[in-house]
Amino acid sequence: MTLDVLERARAALEDDFLRAAVRFTADRLRTKKQAATASLGRWEDWRDRGQQIRAHTVAHLDYYLGQFADHAAKAGGHVQFAADASEASQMVLDIIRAKQARTVVKSKSMVSEEIGINHLLEAAGVEVVETDLGEYIVQLAKETPSHIIIPAIHKNRAQIKDLFTEAGGEGLTTDTKTLAGFARRKLRQKFLEADVGITGCNFGIAESGSVVLFTNEGNADMVVNLPKTHIVLMGMERLVPTFADLEVMANLLPRAATGQNITTYLSMITGTRRPADHDGARELHIIVLDNGRSRQLSDPHMKAVLNCIRCGACLNVCPVYRQIGGHAYGSVYPGPIGAVLSPVLNEGEAYADLPYASSLCGACSEACPVKIPLHDMLVYLRQRNVERGWTKPSERMAFKGFGMTFAKAGRYRLAMKAARIGQGPLVRNGHIEAKIGPLKGWTRGRNAPKLAAVPFRDLWRSLQRDLQSVPSKPGGNGDE
Repeated sequence: MTLDVLERARAALEDDFLRAAVRFTADRLRTKKQAATASLGRWEDWRDRGQQIRAHTVAHLDYYLGQFADHAAKAGGHVQFAADASEASQMVLDIIRAKQARTVVKSKSMVSEEIGINHLLEAAGVEVVETDLGEYIVQLAKETPSHIIIPAIHKNRAQIKDLFTEAGGEGLTTDTKTLAGFARRKLRQKFLEADVGITGCNFGIAESGSVVLFTNEGNADMVVNLPKTHIVLMGMERLVPTFADLEVMANLLPRAATGQNITTYLSMITGTRRPADHDGARELHIIVLDNGRSRQLSDPHMKAVLNCIRCGACLNVCPVYRQIGGHAYGSVYPGPIGAVLSPVLNEGEAYADLPYASSLCGACSEACPVKIPLHDMLVYLRQRNVERGWTKPSERMAFKGFGMTFAKAGRYRLAMKAARIGQGPLVRNGHIEAKIGPLKGWTRGRNAPKLAAVPFRDLWRSLQRDLQSVPSKPGGNGDE
C-alpha cells in the first residue's frame, strides 16, 4: 500500500503560510468555542443529549427516512433516493436538463463535493456558481475546500485579490470590505440569472419533511428563494426526529463549529411555494444519498460515524490537521472525521492510508459535540487494514519481529541490550539525528531520544532492594 498521504503531508509542511494560516484559524475557532460553550453551561449534558438523539435516529434510520419522505412529499416536494454518487449526480443532471437550465447557483454542500456534481454539470455545459464566499474562492482557484466550515482557510487576502481580479474585478485592494463587495456584486447578478438552486442539508426534520440550513452569509436563502427550482442534496443520515431535537442541534452545531451562540441564519424549508407566499421555489427536489453510508449501519465499530453533524470541531483540535491543512488528506472530508469517513464511504484501498494521519491523542473525540469515538475508529481501521493485507510487506515483517521480541522477557532484554550497544555510532549530543532506514520517518522532523544507559527495570529492582533494606521504626508497621 502506498501511503500517498505522507507525500502530500511533506509538501504541506514546506508551505509556511499554509501552516501559519491553519494554526491561526484553528486556534481562534477553538478559543471561541470554549467561550461559547462556557456561556451555555452544562456543555457535557448537551453533548450527551446530542449523542442520544443522533444514535437513536441512526438506529431507526429506515423509519425516519420513510417519515421524512412522506411529509416532504405531502408538502409538495419530490424525494428520490440515490444508491451512490453516480446515481445522485445523474438525478441532478436529469432535473436540470428537464428545466433546460443553463445557470445553477449553489450554497455550501459537502455532499455536492462528495459526488463531484460541479464537474459533471460543467461538462454538460451548465454554469455552476458557488455562492458561499469561501467556496467561491476555492472554485475560482480550481481547488477543493480545505476545511469543512471554512473552505478557504489556506488563502490570504493577496491571493484572493488576484483570483477576484482574474474573475473581472478592477482596482481591487486587499481590504476585506473591498473584496467582499466585489463578490457580493458578482454573485448578486448570478442569483438573479439562475434557473436552478442547489443546497445541502444540515438537518432534515422527520416529523414535518422540512430541510434545515445553517448559514452565516445569507446566500443559502437566495439560492432557495430566487431560482424557480430548488435541489437539496442530503446524506441519508442527516435527520432528526422532531423540532425539539433540532433545538439541541441548534445549540451544539454553531458553538462547536465557529464558537457562535447561534448561526446568523437558520432557515427551514417545508415544501414548495404556496399561493400566499412571496418567495420560495416552485419545485423542490430532495435527493437522499447513501453512497456507502448504509454499510456502516451493521458495523458496531463504525455505526457512530453516522452521528456526525459536520461541525469541523475535530479539525480545530487535531495536531496533524493544524500542521498539514485539509488538502493533504486527498479527500473531500479532511481532518479526523475525514480519516474515518473517507475509508468507510469508499470501498477499497483508495483512502486506506488516512487512518495513519493521526497521533491517536483523542482530542478529536473530546471535541466532538455528539461524542463520536473517532480515535477508537482510527485504531479499528488500522486493524482492518492489517487484516485485509493493506499494509507494506516490510511493515508486516517489522511488526512480526516486534511481536516475537516482546513475547518473551528474555528476548526483550537481549534485544534492548543489543540496541543499547548498537546505537553508539548514531548518538550525537545526547540524541539520535541520523536520517537512515526506519529512523528517518522520525528524525526528518525531530530528534530521537537515545536509550537510557540503565534500563528502568534495573532501576526499579535497585529501588526495591533499597526500600527493603530500610529498617522499620520501632513499634511501627513499616508503612510510616
